[in-house]
Amino acid sequence: MTRRSRTRRTAKHPLHGIDRMVRNVETGRFERSLSGLTAVGSLVTAGEIYFEHDKASFGDPWMWAPVILGPVGAAAGIAGVFNRRAAKTLLPIAAATIVANGLQGTYLHARGITQKPGGWHNLRYNLEMGPPLLAPLLVTMVGGMGLLAAILRREK
Repeated sequence: MTRRSRTRRTAKHPLHGIDRMVRNVETGRFERSLSGLTAVGSLVTAGEIYFEHDKASFGDPWMWAPVILGPVGAAAGIAGVFNRRAAKTLLPIAAATIVANGLQGTYLHARGITQKPGGWHNLRYNLEMGPPLLAPLLVTMVGGMGLLAAILRREK
């Protein structure tokens, strides 16, 4: 198939669905989008975490860490959208810190369930009434998006 016929063929049959996403990854368009999604995700999760930790009266000083890292991740994500250097240096540092904090939060939430009456033997009740065990993994996913954005090729 010649180059001209390939061009004509793609013009007749535009890419849809997964083919379009793969094309965006190949051309580098997806890197900037993922940086922006990391920024938005960081702010949304930081806001949600603030309200949840406020209900617990910020009883542990570590409860402030994900709230503080939210704006840091947002700033790094926004910088990554507009600046290639920030996307390859600042964003992965902020994202790796968010991932580490999410893993730490999972450990701290598991420890909190252990400290509830009945601990792991009363798991159903303690999962509903205690610290949400899987919520910190959502923060980890936001950090993971930032790490992925830093790894991907950037459009020229």
